[in-house]
Amino acid sequence: MRNLSELTIRLCPLVRSFYTAMPKRNAKGAITTFFSPTESKKAKVVEENTDAPDRDDRDPREWKFAAWNVAGLRAFLKKDGVAAIKKLDADIVLLEETKYNPQTDYDKLKNEERANLDDFKKKLKDYHIEWCASTEKKGYAGVALLTKVVTGLGDDEFDGAGRVIFAEYSNFHFVGAYVMNSGAGLKNLKSRQRYEGLFLQKIKELDATKPVVYGGDLNVAHHEIDLKNPESNRNKTAGFTDEERECFTQLLDAGFKDTFRTMHPDTVKYSYFSFRGNARQKNIGWRLDYWVVSERLMENVLESDILTEEVGSDHVPVVIRLFV
Repeated sequence: MRNLSELTIRLCPLVRSFYTAMPKRNAKGAITTFFSPTESKKAKVVEENTDAPDRDDRDPREWKFAAWNVAGLRAFLKKDGVAAIKKLDADIVLLEETKYNPQTDYDKLKNEERANLDDFKKKLKDYHIEWCASTEKKGYAGVALLTKVVTGLGDDEFDGAGRVIFAEYSNFHFVGAYVMNSGAGLKNLKSRQRYEGLFLQKIKELDATKPVVYGGDLNVAHHEIDLKNPESNRNKTAGFTDEERECFTQLLDAGFKDTFRTMHPDTVKYSYFSFRGNARQKNIGWRLDYWVVSERLMENVLESDILTEEVGSDHVPVVIRLFV
């Protein structure tokens, strides 16, 4: 097994370079550039954002993050996904379960789908988009980070599925993930536990150097309040087994905070609703999507919310605003 500190990059080898963290803003607070290159000659600089909204009330230290499991990027874009992303008005956007590999899929798309992807890149040109796609299975998993990146855990079993993205900024580490599902009949539970062990080791290494902001579809409902029907799902359904919940507890015990539950200890709000049985209309859901931060960042969190009114996927966006 390779050293986990040696992050491997499968799809985007040029992103071994790093960038300074804080987005530059003009006098009105609008973002003008996201990154400044440091030493690497391969560093990429995002072009000036002429479309960024004025943010007179935004402190330049304030960042807004959004994470959204889009359940297939191509289908999401057909549902006016670009407008939905722009509406989030986030500095960093994490998309999970994209089911899209730009290196192999683009030329095979239908004309409408190709046009939607082109529109996606054109209208979101103020973001630098980096992909971490599944190389094992076509149309499966995948995450995209709208900013700057390193991908993978350094383990072949999990990196080939396109599940984790890391980005380093001057003041913090960003981690975005689409955590594997334990599967029907919990057939993947042992593999999931191994993944969680590797991930915990990696995020602790990062936290030892800079605080961490970690978000995405973590595929676990930590407490009974985090799903509608806990008793009928306990140890029977992926996402609510004792093992998965204990893995999340171990993450928090290692010095991290579940921002939503910390700020809203008694609030019942879900981020995932099955397409079956009118689950959304009946509010039968699960809280599977999270923003987790290092304990020392928690006091800087201004907002952590679940945008249940948004449509376009079986998941809804989760957002966080914080000083960092």
